[in-house]
Amino acid sequence: MESTIDDLRAEYAELAGLARALTPAQWAEPSAFYGWTAWDEIAHLCFFDETALLAATDAQAFARDTAALTAQLSAGQEISAIARHKYRPLDGPALLARWEPASARLVDALAVLDPKARLPWYGPSMSARSFATARLMETWAHGQDVWHVVRRRRPASERLRHIAHIGVTTFGWSFVNRKRPVPAVVPYVELEAPGGGEPWTWGDPASPEHVRGTALDFCLLVTQRRNLADTSLVYTDGAAKAWLSIAQCFAGEPADAPAPGVRKVAYLD
Repeated sequence: MESTIDDLRAEYAELAGLARALTPAQWAEPSAFYGWTAWDEIAHLCFFDETALLAATDAQAFARDTAALTAQLSAGQEISAIARHKYRPLDGPALLARWEPASARLVDALAVLDPKARLPWYGPSMSARSFATARLMETWAHGQDVWHVVRRRRPASERLRHIAHIGVTTFGWSFVNRKRPVPAVVPYVELEAPGGGEPWTWGDPASPEHVRGTALDFCLLVTQRRNLADTSLVYTDGAAKAWLSIAQCFAGEPADAPAPGVRKVAYLD
């Protein structure tokens, strides 16, 4: 749990450092993620980090907040619009000044919990360790959109292992969420770690199905920041291909991957 907390704190710090350097124009520039701006990305993270803090510290307050959010969503409001409305008086730097301490309070709250403690969330409850890992994944994914706005290559770190693990362990979920049968054969996954070293592996190397490639490509795919065609992943033409075409490591309704080329970026560096 301690290493997970340290990695979550580092993920927040990296994105906050990038956001502090954004110009007013960059805060307002649409990203490749449904046209969300960098402001929208940080507002989304701030919104759910604040509700996550309730989940970690006050389950009853979280339940009330969830009921209110559910009513808004049932009335046809989109989550992006709800976050925009909540933080609309804030410009980019002011939003950042609200998000940074909120995320820090969340990390501090999670750090003192038993890793197996159950926390409420939108759907099944989660262990504190899984909760922290999920926040890291979402921060990385939405942070990726901000890196796209500034058209800079994002340094890949060992923290990707958390996201890759979620991606692998949601193999079955990706099918169940679409009401499709889960393949009986689970692919063996072997990923090149950032910076080299021993590859990261999951599953049985003797499996007739496999996925191989870089951890970065795999994480971009399972967070739906890349189309499979825009990665260098190598995979078998069975359960592995079927999975990668619908892979979704986050909860919620089924979401489709972007079309080929849509979220590729011409980097300036």
